[in-house]
Amino acid sequence: MNDLPPQRPIAIKERLSIAFLEKGELDVLDGAFVLVDVNGVRTHIPVGGVACLMLEPGIRVSHAAVTLAARAGCLLTWVGEAGVRLYAAGQPGGARSDRLLYQARLALADGARLKVVRQMYKIRFDEDPPSNRSVEQLRGVEGARVKRMYKLLARQHKVPWKGRNYDAKNWGSGDLPNRCISAATACIHGICEAAVLAAGYAPAVGFIHTGKPKSFVYDIADLFKFETVIPAAFSVAAKNPHDPERDVRLLCRDKFRETKILAKIIPTIEEVLAAGGMSPPKAPKESIPIAIPEKENLGDVGHRG
Repeated sequence: MNDLPPQRPIAIKERLSIAFLEKGELDVLDGAFVLVDVNGVRTHIPVGGVACLMLEPGIRVSHAAVTLAARAGCLLTWVGEAGVRLYAAGQPGGARSDRLLYQARLALADGARLKVVRQMYKIRFDEDPPSNRSVEQLRGVEGARVKRMYKLLARQHKVPWKGRNYDAKNWGSGDLPNRCISAATACIHGICEAAVLAAGYAPAVGFIHTGKPKSFVYDIADLFKFETVIPAAFSVAAKNPHDPERDVRLLCRDKFRETKILAKIIPTIEEVLAAGGMSPPKAPKESIPIAIPEKENLGDVGHRG
């Protein structure tokens, strides 16, 4: 056994995107990560090959399971039924100080922040944003375009559309299209948060969105949602199924596989931050090296564990 190479976590870009679990106990039995239901039936979970596990109501998690998930670099996210709300998330691996400082410098410098926002606009709409616009003005332009995109998708799928309107505290208050969109958005927020954490950045330090624990997650998710989860949401709403939230999450899962989104998110994060024109800060000369050196990692930005 000593001659075997050490275990090395799979890079996040090569993993499956998300898996939803409900009504059971997550534990480690016989060295395997398993979900045990009320009848004692075990379902093995390839925790090292999944970027994010979405834990729905009815899930209990053992200490051993959380430990293994952290070591394997799998983000555990506690969500509402069908993933319609996001309550809490773990943080396997933690953030990297150099990238945290880099991200914070970009967010605090008005000129650099504007450049990052402009790059996000360019990626999202595939065109250069209007010149001589502030972040607030670009946000207004973006909002108007997003409203038009919602209307266009609703028309394409022949879905009645009264605008994006929902009450986060009362899930049943929203109409079918809004419920589908909220469920789809929760899915992409889960994998984007996993990617942000994997790359060593802070979910809370956003550029367009600010003041929320997951502001940067929302920034990044917005770059991908209209090519993945929003069309999926309208597609499900057009069929008026019995369980729309479940159908949405399954279709989103398939979209993530088809588009290979996990291989795109981290390079996109690096691209938008590079537009700010700053370099990651170097450690101060008077800083003290760590007392216990850590094991060498894969050298991949998306590597965790």
